[in-house]
Amino acid sequence: MHDDALRASARLRTLRTLSVTQIVAGIGVSGAVPAGSLLIYDITHDDALSGLAQTFSVTGAALMAIPLARLTARGGRRLSIGVGYGIAAIGAFIAVFGGTIRAIPLLLLGTLLAGAGSATAYQLRFAAVDLSLPAHRGRDLALVMWAGTIGSVLGPNLLSWSGGNAKALGLPALVGPYLFSGTALALSLLIMLLFLRPDPYLLAVELEGRDRAHASRRLRHALGVIWASGPARIALGAIVTGHIAMVSVMVMTPVHMQHYEVSLRIIGLVISVHILGMYAFSPVMGWLSDRWGRIPVIRMGVLILLASAIRSSTAPADDALQLGIGLFLLGLGWSATLVAGSTLLSESVDIEERPSVQGVSDLCMNGAGAVGGAIAGVIIATAGYAALCAIASIPVLFLGIATLRPARADVAA
Repeated sequence: MHDDALRASARLRTLRTLSVTQIVAGIGVSGAVPAGSLLIYDITHDDALSGLAQTFSVTGAALMAIPLARLTARGGRRLSIGVGYGIAAIGAFIAVFGGTIRAIPLLLLGTLLAGAGSATAYQLRFAAVDLSLPAHRGRDLALVMWAGTIGSVLGPNLLSWSGGNAKALGLPALVGPYLFSGTALALSLLIMLLFLRPDPYLLAVELEGRDRAHASRRLRHALGVIWASGPARIALGAIVTGHIAMVSVMVMTPVHMQHYEVSLRIIGLVISVHILGMYAFSPVMGWLSDRWGRIPVIRMGVLILLASAIRSSTAPADDALQLGIGLFLLGLGWSATLVAGSTLLSESVDIEERPSVQGVSDLCMNGAGAVGGAIAGVIIATAGYAALCAIASIPVLFLGIATLRPARADVAA
């Protein structure tokens, strides 16, 4: 009984701390996403190169996934999340310097390091379920994701405000979001270090009487664990596919709109609507995942992503309403695949295996996103935005087919 009370109390404290952290960090990270592509385009005037900002950001997130997982195994979530936000803050300030002197290599280095902020934010969703019971696992994970709605929607709408502050300091307007991002990430680090106590992962391992030694195993072992489990394979496929489709289309939408001289304010609004779709309805996805099962929600996400591709590909570049609807659906489909996929992945493996498996999941997800961001710039430069949306739908179709085959892969709460 004492263990149950301790778990319940620590779970609530963990969810509160992670939610506040998600809000603060989300304000900074989400604003820098569209600014990076626009900043590189402003320097190079090259569509293909403009995708490099997102590519380096997602690559940075991918490179940090395994180290953060190993830090979790050695010292818990507080250590890994704190280190991740610290590296991201440093990267954001390097990007400010690189953008100011118009040095693309330095800007990309900063963007690469700032990508650790995304990797760390993804860690928060797994930290949210360390102490969860199956009946509310999906909702706990989704709650922390939902908390990011406030910061993530507000961030892109601060493009003009942060740009104005940067100009007041004698800096280029487009480095303003990175300056604001570094400050927000540093504050997130402070919140995490002060309030994430007790550490949810370390407490969960202790309560279940497990051994943390397995959590630091190598990449090959984690891949073997995933491959040995049908549910884990479907979960990883859902996480990776939803992410690559989302990143590929989202990162090129600001550039697509800028070709028709759409203002930064309108571009920021469209991205905000997209991020609203990503996070605002995540509690609904978590509730549906707990009630219907994980696989049905993944299938629903597939259908929403396909609807998004149709809407976005047929919208004129200067039609903010139609593009906003398309990108809202893009975020909503991503939310369904990520919430249900992450929940399914966490419950498909033993707790001592979770950090390494979760690290591999984030590595694959962000690696795929990096490839998608790089290819997206080439596609939009050579074939156009509509072709990009169509090509991004191909892996989504394959995911839908995969979920129809193994009925035994569904894991209901």
